Amino acid sequence: MQRVLALILAGGKGTRLEPLTRDRAKPAVPFGGAYRIIDFTLSNCINSGLRKILVLTQFKSASLDRHMNLGWRFLCRELNEYIDVLPPQQRVDENWYQGTADAVYQNIYSIEQARSEYIMILSGDHIYKMDYADLLRDHIESQAALTIGCIPCSLQEGREFGVMQVDASRRIIDFQEKPTQPKPMPDDPTRCLASMGIYVFNTNFLFDQLCRDATDEKSVHDFGKNIIPSLINSQLVRAYPFRDKNTGHSLYWRDVGTLDAFYEANMDLVAVDPELNLYDRSWPLRTYVPQEPPPKFVFAQTAGVNPRSGHALDSLVCSGSILSGGTVRRSVLGYNVRVNSWAAVEESILFDGVEIGRNCKIRRAIIDKRVHLSEGTQVGYDHDQDRAAGYTVTESGIVVIGKAD
Repeated sequence: MQRVLALILAGGKGTRLEPLTRDRAKPAVPFGGAYRIIDFTLSNCINSGLRKILVLTQFKSASLDRHMNLGWRFLCRELNEYIDVLPPQQRVDENWYQGTADAVYQNIYSIEQARSEYIMILSGDHIYKMDYADLLRDHIESQAALTIGCIPCSLQEGREFGVMQVDASRRIIDFQEKPTQPKPMPDDPTRCLASMGIYVFNTNFLFDQLCRDATDEKSVHDFGKNIIPSLINSQLVRAYPFRDKNTGHSLYWRDVGTLDAFYEANMDLVAVDPELNLYDRSWPLRTYVPQEPPPKFVFAQTAGVNPRSGHALDSLVCSGSILSGGTVRRSVLGYNVRVNSWAAVEESILFDGVEIGRNCKIRRAIIDKRVHLSEGTQVGYDHDQDRAAGYTVTESGIVVIGKAD
């Protein structure tokens, strides 16, 4: 893996996740209580043996920069190991990144300094665990010009991804970016084969393609829309299926690009036996961990005129949080959350510093940082009332409250 440079694309606007991305980049959105979305891709890199990593940022990057500085500065540059954040430098022109390929092209100078033989391009906004060493090995052994990580998904979901067709040798023979009518897999008419946004290129070959694309005035300078389709007929471009080596079943991978998808991925974690195991010591998930006291659960009154009990069931509760006579069920609580007496929180995600007042009732909600709900507030029970309060309500009925100022 010493010959590999990892590029993590972390500059997207994430407009479909607003208001969670109103003040932060999508990869910096909290996930699973203790993490940020980008932590999963970064952890995959470290666990796979990748030690040369560039994170390309662009929009609303302050929160992401702060998180990287706090939690991801442990590699030793004296050993030629690093995780560097690259904001737009406008070395090539004065434009923002025009597409994913342009983002890489505008950073060719910095990429060249790594003197890598292979470049692995990753997205910073997906939730999954993957050993990239297996993908790299497959790429090298096949002598492909480009290898793309892929996973089956429903035809409806395929409209949001690049969709490919492959032959018996896993050579990609057709690729369409976000098609309105995704082509199904030959053996499963209900699903299609989607790109995971994971690419492995031979470095010199990638540079050639980026330079060629940069001079094409008709191109939007995107890997999925331009680079990959232009290579299908002339180069060996192969698919790498993301699946269990023993069972052959697809492994856990989630694109949390919408509020509903983000909510469902968090709710996956509170299952008794979740598909994504946060407690797997053989594949640790790293992040910045603030110095906070253990979570606390107080009041256990089961009798009297108005009994109260501070407890959580089927939930994740981070350090510093206090359940002071309030009840939490099937929820994810970040750091320093407080749920006060007689409050009930169900199937919700509370970010750091949220305070739920006495007698509040919260159901199927995402509440961003430092929001304080006054006594008796109800969220998720009357969507007209939620909208009138200025909250966002998704198609599936998830109520989202933006970050407090």
